[in-house]
Amino acid sequence: MRDFNYSLIKDQKWDSEILGFIAAIYKEAGKQEMYLKQRPEELEKLVEIAKIQSTESSNAIEGIVTTSTRIKQLVEEKTTPKNRDEQEIAGYRDVLSIIHESFDAIPLTPNYILQLHKILYSHMSNPAAGKTKTVQNYISATYPDGHTEVLFTPLAPYETPKALERLCEEYNVVIGNMEVDPLIAIPIFIHDFLCIHPFNDGNGRMSRLLTTLLLYRSGFYVGKYISLEAKIAKHKDLYYDALYESQAGWHEGNDDPTPFIKYLLSTIIAAYRDFEDRFALVEVKRPALETVRLATYNKIGRFTKQDIRELCPSLSISSIEGALRKLVESGELKREGNGRSTFYYRTK
Repeated sequence: MRDFNYSLIKDQKWDSEILGFIAAIYKEAGKQEMYLKQRPEELEKLVEIAKIQSTESSNAIEGIVTTSTRIKQLVEEKTTPKNRDEQEIAGYRDVLSIIHESFDAIPLTPNYILQLHKILYSHMSNPAAGKTKTVQNYISATYPDGHTEVLFTPLAPYETPKALERLCEEYNVVIGNMEVDPLIAIPIFIHDFLCIHPFNDGNGRMSRLLTTLLLYRSGFYVGKYISLEAKIAKHKDLYYDALYESQAGWHEGNDDPTPFIKYLLSTIIAAYRDFEDRFALVEVKRPALETVRLATYNKIGRFTKQDIRELCPSLSISSIEGALRKLVESGELKREGNGRSTFYYRTK
């Protein structure tokens, strides 16, 4: 079985791009802390938006979907799920809430990972919930002509419990001894977790939940306010490409996790910069019309009312709708489509 010796990572030299990402993330994390002290109430409204987006996007990556209205009801109102997809979505919502509220009391151990996996499936009858896999799984791709190809074969079921235990142990040692920067250790842990693929089902979603947990435990809270899952879903081809490239030679210990580290760090820094953009819009008290006008300057091409709502968490939906209507009437915006298909774009 592959060895997980994370202490070897501490002697590894990383290229200037990775070091640049790390420096930028620490800088942005420091600014975020300052921003939260200045306008905590307005920024707290970003949390609910991020929860909805994270729950929707992480499930959508795996083809688990429902309507936008139902997503809001499931996340905000904790309404009862109506079908299998909604049961899986509700489970993700529950795990994400636990991580938000209790991350500092959830150490990284196989037992806690299994408990979180069990909660992920708590709204449905799944005998494999909270247990490592019992059958060999494969990471494969289906091509346009219909043929399927195995891209990577994860560890066998009998190897999985011990591998998960070793992986957690090694991560905790290097983090506990401050031997490796968490922004290096976290992507490597997630990459190894996905290579083990410890569950019959739910590996991708668990990896994204664990990313959030480990970032929070290391003091990087951007995922609470800006959905990392939504960013991954938007460019999921890049996510899979980076993972596939990093997996080559993994079983023999000859893999290079650099592409996945760069992918995850670039996603984190993009989220911090989004957070900064949103703060700029709530930093100064402005009339709703002016706030929405400034928000539209941040959008290129078509955008929706929901896009503006994310940028203006301090405004009510009715205020945003009223401001958009005035901007259309004044000719600053053009509106097209109807109902859910309505979108806007700037004319100047």
